[in-house]
Amino acid sequence: MVKPIPESELLINPDGSIYHLNLKPGQVADTVIAVGDPDRVGKISRYFDTVELKVRKREFVTHTGTYQGKRLSVISTGMGTDNVEIFMTELDALFNVDFATRLPKPNPQRLTIIRVGTSGSMRAEIPEDSLLLSDYALGLDTLMAFYKLPQTDLEQDLSFQVKSGLKLPFMPYCVQGSAVLRAKFSELPSGITVTCPGFFGPQGRKVRLNPVLTDIFDQLAKINVHGLQCSNFEMETAGYYAMGRLLGHETLSLNAIIANRITKNFSSSPEELIERLIAVVLEKTG
Repeated sequence: MVKPIPESELLINPDGSIYHLNLKPGQVADTVIAVGDPDRVGKISRYFDTVELKVRKREFVTHTGTYQGKRLSVISTGMGTDNVEIFMTELDALFNVDFATRLPKPNPQRLTIIRVGTSGSMRAEIPEDSLLLSDYALGLDTLMAFYKLPQTDLEQDLSFQVKSGLKLPFMPYCVQGSAVLRAKFSELPSGITVTCPGFFGPQGRKVRLNPVLTDIFDQLAKINVHGLQCSNFEMETAGYYAMGRLLGHETLSLNAIIANRITKNFSSSPEELIERLIAVVLEKTG
């Protein structure tokens, strides 16, 4: 017999909204564009034909409306896979848990979640000012140490190679994005996106502190499984892909490459690049 989810495990606010997102069932569309920066939410929703809802709590900003007749939501998560775990879990609960009984619904609804984010290239042939689809995501964080993630043989091979190459004290994880969504954006170049648990040391940056992994670019460049190579750094994609697989949702990450870590070049117009990516996503999603 399925037992109700305790109040301490699924936190619901007095007004009936879920704890962090501050949203109630029915306030979110089943297709969600996810962004890190709260200010980017309005930059996307300004293209909507109508906006029915605007909600903000902490870094989680939600706008729900319609674009070319299709209901869409844009939600910001802030940075890091820890926030992504909160976002994915609470978003799923809004659709797949009965808040009145606190019981999971018998027929879970599959959501479509597309990340629109910025990223840095780790390959000279992927220049700044380009767009990139994350075919696979490689998580250098430990989020999946707390879940049992099913992986293909290829994904496990990639994970083991990275653990060995970087001499990590934990097992990284690798997950492929949604095949359904990848097909919609097949014209974009793709690669393995490396998700890091920080912006500076974990991505090999040195300001006043010296990172332990001084050769992270060289070691990741050696990874090659069936022609797949690491392409870019960021901080969220692996969390989306892993949680999406566990919860049964279609997830895809699209990246605006604003910097090339090999050539040391930075985009001269990052906002224009992000606007270009937003246009591509709305065209394929709306």
